[in-house]
Amino acid sequence: MGIPVVDLDSLSGWGEASASGTVADLVEAFSGIGFAFVTGHGVGLETLAALQDLLPRVFAADQDTKSRWQIDRENYRGYIPLEFFTPNRHDGTSPPDSYEGFKLHWECPDDHPIRDECPLYGSNRWPDHLPGMAEVVLEYWVGCDRLSATLLEALADASGIDPTALLALFDAPLTNMTLLHYPPGPPTGESLGIHPHKDISAVTILHPDPAGGLDVQGRDGRWMEAVGPPEALLVNVGDLLELWSGGRFVSTPHRVVNRTDNDRYSAPYFAVPNHGVVVEPLVEPVPGFRRDPIPVGEVSAEVWRTNWPDEDPSEAGYHLGTLGE
Repeated sequence: MGIPVVDLDSLSGWGEASASGTVADLVEAFSGIGFAFVTGHGVGLETLAALQDLLPRVFAADQDTKSRWQIDRENYRGYIPLEFFTPNRHDGTSPPDSYEGFKLHWECPDDHPIRDECPLYGSNRWPDHLPGMAEVVLEYWVGCDRLSATLLEALADASGIDPTALLALFDAPLTNMTLLHYPPGPPTGESLGIHPHKDISAVTILHPDPAGGLDVQGRDGRWMEAVGPPEALLVNVGDLLELWSGGRFVSTPHRVVNRTDNDRYSAPYFAVPNHGVVVEPLVEPVPGFRRDPIPVGEVSAEVWRTNWPDEDPSEAGYHLGTLGE
């Protein structure tokens, strides 16, 4: 079984039979494997091409330049050095992930009062040696915002959840994006770009690199490479939507393995609601589904804090995406 492909063109005509069929396809995909390639997503091919052109340029800078824009404990925005982070497990056995990144968050207005709630709110850092970076990234970001809202509205409506109330939880979101570069892997064997994990998001949106390398774990435990149409975006359910839906939609483990001698680039977008939201089932859970509520702000801050290798997880016991916790 591969990753389903769903055409979203009909979702512009709510109530029509074709739209109902599209929503049914989404429900089937997200309650099955938890992933779907979507076409008709409304993000222009020119926007995707501009993003793919930008990504190698972001990481082509020399180390001195990158260090000027590097993340720190007070500001989780900017460059993430190669193999800087390890899984949020701190068991002493987990090797660092083989990627470098550039972290971005929702552009919070300067005068927005929510800035005081969490350091993850604020303004992004746009390197001065990359003119046009903000325009390219934010154009793609707006497209992902629209797509995320369309999907959440459709899935909420199909699940008996009030779509308007759900989308209102994203008016000052902790939505974020990571620009990623995975160096070439060895000709033989597997070099883990990112360890197996689940996303702490409502949905995640990605334009896959043609180099491949994103693996999804099927219900049978076997890994399959996510392969779909080149114009499609890949969408997956995160832990927050799984919990809201009472387990109807599934958050599925996935990983990145660069098996090629080529550089790999991607820019996953993570739709995350407001800092103060506590996520819990909004409908009756499916039989056997049990998960503790997720306080979005606390968990987001804990993921950020425990990415630093000398920080131990708190005693709260929050699931931070890493499998086997």
